[in-house]
Amino acid sequence: MRVVIQRVKSARVSIGGKVKDKIGAGVLIFVGVEDEDTMDDITRLTYKITRLRIFPDENGKMNLSLWDTDHKAMVISQFTLFASTKKGSRPSFTGAGKPEFARMMYEMFCLQLGKELNNKVATGEFGADMQVSLVNDGPVTICIDTKAWE
Repeated sequence: MRVVIQRVKSARVSIGGKVKDKIGAGVLIFVGVEDEDTMDDITRLTYKITRLRIFPDENGKMNLSLWDTDHKAMVISQFTLFASTKKGSRPSFTGAGKPEFARMMYEMFCLQLGKELNNKVATGEFGADMQVSLVNDGPVTICIDTKAWE
């Protein structure tokens, strides 16, 4: 599983010109799934994300996490995180999880993240053509690949 986490002042996802969901200050998380991912990846990743100290404390030092604040989270499915550009100019996405499996893992990720935060998680729509807008805060962008933990 791969994620790109961006600290945001706000984020919004639209589908077909209509706003599906939005958040104020918090994190926008793009999630890519591969077929080898497991529930353990989801559990470890959501725990890590909720406790990443990427928000400023009263002294401006990145010392607070989602767990410590009332910041929100938005999760967007992003199979292109598994793009391979080794050959030619057209990316290959064969490393991305099969749609049925990836959808299930994406939904489980969102549910688990919500449980970790004791809060609703804003989402896009798996497989939809989405327009995501955000106001990056910092900018702070963190990339995590669960396979790098092995």
